[in-house]
Amino acid sequence: MFYNLPFIAVAVIAALGIVTMLLRQNLIKMIMGLSLIESAVNLFLVALGYREGGIAPIFTNAPAGEMVMPTVQAMTLTNIVIGIATTAMLLSFVMVIYRKYGTANAQYMRKLRG
Repeated sequence: MFYNLPFIAVAVIAALGIVTMLLRQNLIKMIMGLSLIESAVNLFLVALGYREGGIAPIFTNAPAGEMVMPTVQAMTLTNIVIGIATTAMLLSFVMVIYRKYGTANAQYMRKLRG
């Protein structure tokens, strides 16, 4: 009955992230929207690798039976590390922009272009 619940949660979290990125003018809030999208991708990967009644993919003394997919767990861990690095880099860019222009408003940054 609730088999599709993780995928519905992925869609809702990703939609919130996309809406946040598109509708907010503050650069920090845009980065928070990107972080929501990254979290939705992580949840999607974990939901794909889940097996009903599966055991952890530890190969020493593992009982016979179906294991959950270790590939998506490794991809999720890699995605978390990349997401932290990306978020830190974007936040440092916002700090530099704020120090130079005194604002983190994306609308003001667009006016500087032309």
